[in-house]
Amino acid sequence: MSNPEARHVIVITTCADDEEATRLATALVEKKLAACVQTSPIVSIYRWKGAVETGKEVRLMIKAKYADYAAIEAFILAGHSYENPEVIAIPVIAGSRIYLEWLDAETGGE
Repeated sequence: MSNPEARHVIVITTCADDEEATRLATALVEKKLAACVQTSPIVSIYRWKGAVETGKEVRLMIKAKYADYAAIEAFILAGHSYENPEVIAIPVIAGSRIYLEWLDAETGGE
């Protein structure tokens, strides 16, 4: 991912269940790769290997620095139960100064 204008990102992935979501979210925060990870139960409808599937999942919204995206992606791919997990980053183009300063502080500074 290359976007030098984005200092912060929200990385999104989905997990098979609460246990996997909590494990990944906790580790990302403990490793200071994320300042906060929100988990939400969702229902996904998707195409997989030629068939339309429906399944319950848990979405993770990972609040992080753009500079840490590669490490976050590698961490998710290494520890995920899915063959091809979703890992996408959305640039944060604006945010409250105090929140973004907190995000920077909780992820090891600038």
